[in-house]
Amino acid sequence: MSTAIQPKQQEQSIDYKSFLLRFYRYWYFFAITIFIAMVIAFLFNKYTKPVYEVKTTVLISEGSQNSMDAQDLLGIGFLRKMSNVENEIGILKSFAISNGAIKRLRFEVSYYMEENFITKELYKESPFTIEYDPAHMQPVNLKFNVTLLPGNKYKLETNGENISLYDYSTYQTLEEKVPKLMVDKTYNVGELVENEYFRFKVVLNSSYNESKHKNKNMFFMFNDIYTLTKEYQSFEVEPLKKEASIVEIKIKGGNIDKSVDFLNKLTEVYLQKNLDKKNQIAIKTIAFIDAELMGITDSLSSAEVNLSNFKQNKEIMNMDVEVEQVFSKISQLQDEKAQQMIALDYLKFLRDYLRKNQDYEALVVPSSMGVRDVILENMVTELTKLYSQKIELSMYSKEKNPTLQTLELQIQNLKNNLIENINGSISSTQIALTETDKRLGELTGRLNELPETQRVLLNIERRFNLTDRLYTFLLQKRSEAQITKASNFPDNEVIDPALKYNDTPVYPKKSLNYFIAIILGLVLPIIYIIGKDYFNDKIIEREDIEKITSFPIVGHVLHSDRLSKIVVADSPKSSIAESFRAVRTNIQFILQGKEKTIILITSDMVSAGKTFVSINLATIFAMYGRKTLLMGFDLRKPKIYQDFGLSNTEGISSYLINKSTVDSIIQHSPVENMDIVMAGPVPPNPSELIASDRSATLFQELKERYDYIILDTPPVGLVTDAFLLMKYADANMFIVRQNYTHKKIFASIMNDLEQRKIPNVSILINDVNLAKNSYGYGYGYGYGYGYGYGYGYGYGYGYGYGYGYGYYSDDKEIEKKSIVKRIFSKS
Repeated sequence: MSTAIQPKQQEQSIDYKSFLLRFYRYWYFFAITIFIAMVIAFLFNKYTKPVYEVKTTVLISEGSQNSMDAQDLLGIGFLRKMSNVENEIGILKSFAISNGAIKRLRFEVSYYMEENFITKELYKESPFTIEYDPAHMQPVNLKFNVTLLPGNKYKLETNGENISLYDYSTYQTLEEKVPKLMVDKTYNVGELVENEYFRFKVVLNSSYNESKHKNKNMFFMFNDIYTLTKEYQSFEVEPLKKEASIVEIKIKGGNIDKSVDFLNKLTEVYLQKNLDKKNQIAIKTIAFIDAELMGITDSLSSAEVNLSNFKQNKEIMNMDVEVEQVFSKISQLQDEKAQQMIALDYLKFLRDYLRKNQDYEALVVPSSMGVRDVILENMVTELTKLYSQKIELSMYSKEKNPTLQTLELQIQNLKNNLIENINGSISSTQIALTETDKRLGELTGRLNELPETQRVLLNIERRFNLTDRLYTFLLQKRSEAQITKASNFPDNEVIDPALKYNDTPVYPKKSLNYFIAIILGLVLPIIYIIGKDYFNDKIIEREDIEKITSFPIVGHVLHSDRLSKIVVADSPKSSIAESFRAVRTNIQFILQGKEKTIILITSDMVSAGKTFVSINLATIFAMYGRKTLLMGFDLRKPKIYQDFGLSNTEGISSYLINKSTVDSIIQHSPVENMDIVMAGPVPPNPSELIASDRSATLFQELKERYDYIILDTPPVGLVTDAFLLMKYADANMFIVRQNYTHKKIFASIMNDLEQRKIPNVSILINDVNLAKNSYGYGYGYGYGYGYGYGYGYGYGYGYGYGYGYGYYSDDKEIEKKSIVKRIFSKS
């Protein structure tokens, strides 16, 4: 039994070699999986619409850095800067900014071409342009197919249901929908195409190339600006670094040129909005001054005409020194009155504006209108600041946000205080204006002493000078406001504009996809092999047996597709016959040349092939020239008589109940040197009959007549009949069927045999299908059991079909299997 221990001693090295050998023998599976994965990756890369990423960077202003207050010293300044960056990011991602960029870029119509199953957008490459009537409704998201034809013609086709209509003059989707819209007609290029739902022209442009675009499958679509804006709002905005105020804007799209234009236009609109916000004060100041100038211009013209006419018609005397002094004082008071009147008009305008409007972001500051009131100036500035904070906070906060509610309360309180302050300023200005009028009246009274002509002239000049000073003052303030507006620039700036510097798509990542395909091509077979082993509960290979038991493996029998079970006799030169010869050699080696031998054959369950092995093993011994007897000891389910076409009326059961003699139960088979004893009629108590003394008498007499006695017994996993017969056997052979015998049942039976200390137990592996699985049965079955098997069979099949080709009669049948069929049958 030393030979039985050798495989267990080398179990670790054999497992390791078998593991590597298994992967080697699955090279075809690896190759096919990698090939399929690479093909899928290639098709995916080729037919997937590419996505490109475009980016730009914008510097967000941190505000004034000329001074450092207590908040900065406490570290709150950094938080304030971060809050400002977050606010600007919110503005950048707002719908208004994206919508403004979309409208300026004129993305109302999109053009496409379909070629090789790929739809490509023809942004700035379309051979035709759609000139639509913005005052007329247009169907959105409806595909209009355009086929350019010779002779300056084109074919227009469309077919859709439940189509939405869009008004580009108001940028709104109409409630009305078209149940069904269908067009299939040929038009001339430039011809007006219209019905109640659309109105446009198809015009060729400079990109048109007849050889390139004729008869191509192209189409265009009208876009819903709102939906399109939502799609483009998917861009990302995030700071380059946590401490930095430079943000990076990234967008992914199917057309790199369109993405570049969108990002650049987005930053342009964003900077323009910031600039417009800064210019609002100057713009409103200029508007206020222009409104005032409209009335003053008429008064100035009228006064100028009156003065000119009077000087032409009247003789004017020179004024003395005293009159000139009075007149100079009157001029000074008139200047004061002009400024007071402008201030009074501004204060009334500001009060009325605060009462009627809720937008305080661009109030006209008092200093711009010559009102020198520090408290009023600070209050207007603070109100504008609080309102700006409210607008920024409301972009990403809910209405019930406590901070937002606090700001609204502060704005309301400050507005009420400001109105009160304005009312006070109006009252004080009116008092000052009344005082100025009183002083002017006194000086005018002194002029009444002059001659009438001189007095009239002075009154005309006074009115003219007052109006002229008002006009000049307003022009000066208007110029100051215009200079302020012209000198303004955005707080933020673009660092790096979006450029088409890299046209490599970010999706699909071709190199990564090929790499993943290779990895999957390697990993999936490994997972399959390991998973198949892990979840498999049946014996597949030699190592499965060696891990369970130390009983020697006497050999293996190949799979047979023949209908007849007597394979060895029918095809003595077949590979199956050769495998039985190898088993015969190994049995003789185990039995060490014993002359008279009883070999018991059993299995764990039915259908393991024990009867098939029994018949052919008996046949191979008979062909060896030895007198051989095959005994069907499966008294419960006798079958051997069917395979040989013999009678089962007498047999072992009739002998054991003393109704038949030994000679009467022995039948001759068609195989020379081989006789058969059938099971006989099925008895009610087969186990008791086998355990009787008649069994010992039967074996004693038969051993005197035959060299080899083969016992075909019932499965030990079902009944105990085989255990009762093992004491008579010189060799107990357990049949394991590849991919059929359960590991747990087999392990349980092997453990039982070891505990019973049954002698001379060996294992035969049956139904090994080399076409399906070459799991290591080709090497080493002669290990320790004889030279003949290890060379004769292992050489022929352990190294592949080519080495042993021509030795067996069924080689041609094996050859008929194509390589493809073998590959797929193995997997």
